Amino acid sequence: MSNNASIQIPNVALNDGGAIPQVGTGTLFAKGNELADLLAQAIRAGYRLLDTAAQYANEGAVGEALRRSGVPRSEIFLTTKVAGMDQGHHLTRRGLLESLRRLNTDYVDLLLIHWPNPSRGLAVETWAEMLELQAEGLVAHVGVSNFLRHQIEELHAATGVWPVVDQIQLSPALARTELRAFLSDKGIIAQGWRPLGGKEQPMAQIITGKIARRLGVDTSQVVLRWAVQQGAVVIPSSRNPARWRSNADLFGFELTAQDLVDLATLDLGEDAAWDSTKHEEW
Repeated sequence: MSNNASIQIPNVALNDGGAIPQVGTGTLFAKGNELADLLAQAIRAGYRLLDTAAQYANEGAVGEALRRSGVPRSEIFLTTKVAGMDQGHHLTRRGLLESLRRLNTDYVDLLLIHWPNPSRGLAVETWAEMLELQAEGLVAHVGVSNFLRHQIEELHAATGVWPVVDQIQLSPALARTELRAFLSDKGIIAQGWRPLGGKEQPMAQIITGKIARRLGVDTSQVVLRWAVQQGAVVIPSSRNPARWRSNADLFGFELTAQDLVDLATLDLGEDAAWDSTKHEEW
């Protein structure tokens, strides 16, 4: 991809008939006016999938970035999330309306339950209210974040509706193989947060560097390509315009079957991921 080319990112189908860009950007790489400016630049460069959350305390800056970008709202796929404190009947509605006010928009493209927070037992109630908000046009698509198989099955058992997305920790070092197999079986897109890895550092591994050198790409591109080649959506974050282009330039090369076998050796297993039966956020 040349420096002057607009970033082009393909869509993947959602199980409700919609579609989502396969690469987007997180919004935790800056704050306030700086975030608004940088994110507006990323939008003008070609990014269309934006990921924020009530809990991130940056929805106002994200909304300002949309305005500054000059790109029509209809071209943006905007995701936000229901915070733990907003789970439950009426509270979910109130939380979304506050998010819409801060984002300065009248709908979001995707609303996720941020964490299951099982100690409260409000996920099903929250999910049911999200479906009502979707029917009213305030939300285009509904999904979850950090949900495990049994937690998703509880939502479906109560409502008959599967999420379109489960946003999870996902990288070659946290491959989430069994969970992704379940999601694929139900037509749910796995969306990777922190897809370049955290302390597990998949980019620092010898095999990742070896593959990158053979393909003539960055190690970060190898890690992101691993996810998108298997149908996942990724939302890496960066404040660097050159990195925006690198993170999206994933569709002109392909990992071999042997590359995937080799990268599978990096998987630390499910126990290395945050445990959604215990970890809770508000």
